[in-house]
Amino acid sequence: MDRFVITRPRPEAATFSLSRVAAGERGVELAIVVPTYRERENVAELVRRLDRVLADIAWEVIFVDDDSPDGTADFVRALSRHDRRVRCVRRIGRRGLSSACVEGALATTADLIAVMDADLQHDETVLPEMVRAVHAGVDVAVGSRYVAGGGTGEWSARRVKMSRLATCVSRLVVPPGLADPMSGFFVIRREAFMGAVRSLSTLGFKILVDLFASSPRPLSFVEVPYRFRERAAGESKLDGRVAWDFGMLLLDKLVGRWVPVRFLSFAAIGGLGVGVHMAVLAALHGGGAVAFGTGQALATAAAMVFNYFLNNALTYRAEKLRGVAMWRGLASFSLVCGLGAIANVGIADWLFTDHRQGWIASALAGIVVGAVWNYTASAFYTWGRRGR
Repeated sequence: MDRFVITRPRPEAATFSLSRVAAGERGVELAIVVPTYRERENVAELVRRLDRVLADIAWEVIFVDDDSPDGTADFVRALSRHDRRVRCVRRIGRRGLSSACVEGALATTADLIAVMDADLQHDETVLPEMVRAVHAGVDVAVGSRYVAGGGTGEWSARRVKMSRLATCVSRLVVPPGLADPMSGFFVIRREAFMGAVRSLSTLGFKILVDLFASSPRPLSFVEVPYRFRERAAGESKLDGRVAWDFGMLLLDKLVGRWVPVRFLSFAAIGGLGVGVHMAVLAALHGGGAVAFGTGQALATAAAMVFNYFLNNALTYRAEKLRGVAMWRGLASFSLVCGLGAIANVGIADWLFTDHRQGWIASALAGIVVGAVWNYTASAFYTWGRRGR
């Protein structure tokens, strides 16, 4: 009969291997997290520039790509085969700069985490100074356009005013001494990031505002001036929805502990839908084209379609339905809202008729019940998630 001998590693062997790791290559000191969408043309140049300015720092760059149709993720992976410092996190079915930054930061073991754009508008030459500032003791080093030595480059006067306005509004949730809270270019200590990560909203583009507003303790910071550059290649991702996302972020930080910010977005769009309803009804019935009942039905349908597409573009931007799924979503949303309308009328009539409540209070109660039903049911059945 064969005899088998089971061997176990000697403790001293394990100690020896650990000591070799400790004495071998130093770990990554700085991870640069770069969210991307259609940025293939800029990737290689950004890596080249990082290699030039971070010669004395052990670094890696993590491109977090939201399934770009231009092959950004494939290009990054090809580059990583020749450079171990280049990594790719590809996200499918998820969108958003802030959430991409969070996933990239959680994917590294580095003690310091930098966030910057892939469009080459952020000045990588100030990264070493930002790293030194954090090593000197602050939690965050912010690349700032609004301190002495910084600048917004070739921005139009209108864009500067909009940025200044957003900066002023952000004072509601960030330290008053921070000159450029809208900056998307910063270095943060890992402990500071991990302290805030579970409270982050991850809404929109302004992850720095989110970090300062979500941290359980005040974050110490220093601002390092840099001049904003023009985009090297590709197209800007900024549009009207960015302003909406920023507003939702501020609302979430101010009242999110009591009311889900998505519900506020849903309700605000519902209010706009009321305006659409009345405008359509006035045009059809007020102009004598159709009877009131017909006009009311058509106005209801128009408002429902308006609410659906605006919620799909804004409230559920990260889960936006496209193609065939978009039309299935419209059918689902219409069914949900139809049931919500029945609940609205039923509750209002019950309160008014059976409980002798005033017509205003009864109507408002019906509206609230219908709105909560529409939000909750559509979040689950239309966009396939439990609302938050």
